[in-house]
Amino acid sequence: MTDDCVFCSIVAGDIPVRTVHETADVLAFLDANPLARGHTLVIPKSHAEHVGDLDAADASAMFDAVASLTPRLQAVVDADAANVGINDGEAAGQEVPHVHVHVIPRFEGDGGAPIHAVGGERPDLSDDDLDALADEIAAAVAG
Repeated sequence: MTDDCVFCSIVAGDIPVRTVHETADVLAFLDANPLARGHTLVIPKSHAEHVGDLDAADASAMFDAVASLTPRLQAVVDADAANVGINDGEAAGQEVPHVHVHVIPRFEGDGGAPIHAVGGERPDLSDDDLDALADEIAAAVAG
């Protein structure tokens, strides 16, 4: 836990939220500034600023909660679909420096856009560029 993290304060019980799911490792609650009816945030209770900071157990617990919660949330609000996403870092729009997954119910004709809409202008990459990039990322992951 971090003293200056709003989500850590929520986990500690210092700030009230509308909890929809809780386990020993994960907390899910309605977003205070929702983009849709039922917009929910899923967070690990342990502080981690970025996705890469999560240990395997916290990552697994968080994504297990997302997988379980998403269809149930859609059913409750009668959503046609959902966007599930993470803003990882300030340049990506992360406003609270504690990993959190947004589960945003979507409805036909709601005027929202797909995840691809957040990327801005698409890069012009050739097949050779994509092949080289895939190899470089795979090498970095393999370590």
